[in-house]
Amino acid sequence: MPVPQPLPIDDLPGDLARQFEGRDHGSTVSFYVGRFPPGTGPPLHRHPYEETFIVQEGSATFTIDGHALEVGAGQIVVVPAAAAHRFVATGVTDLRQVSVHPRDRMVQEDIGS
Repeated sequence: MPVPQPLPIDDLPGDLARQFEGRDHGSTVSFYVGRFPPGTGPPLHRHPYEETFIVQEGSATFTIDGHALEVGAGQIVVVPAAAAHRFVATGVTDLRQVSVHPRDRMVQEDIGS
């Protein structure tokens, strides 16, 4: 069995959110490593599985099935499967977070902005 090698985050595809597709790297988990300037975030979307967000720095307003939730550094948010959700970075510093998808390939349906 080959010895795993470190993968630099900067080598992952993406700009604001670097995308790690587990299947491409022998993993059963996928994730985004994101850095979002204030006022930015993804469009409204959903997944057929839950998505777990680990907020490392900054703050955001999450909208989950129409309900607003204020989140800050050091908090974790679990969005249920099939829930329409999005977030917008708030505050004066960048939002840094990891969003975990419990599948080896991400599945996302964009449903608006």
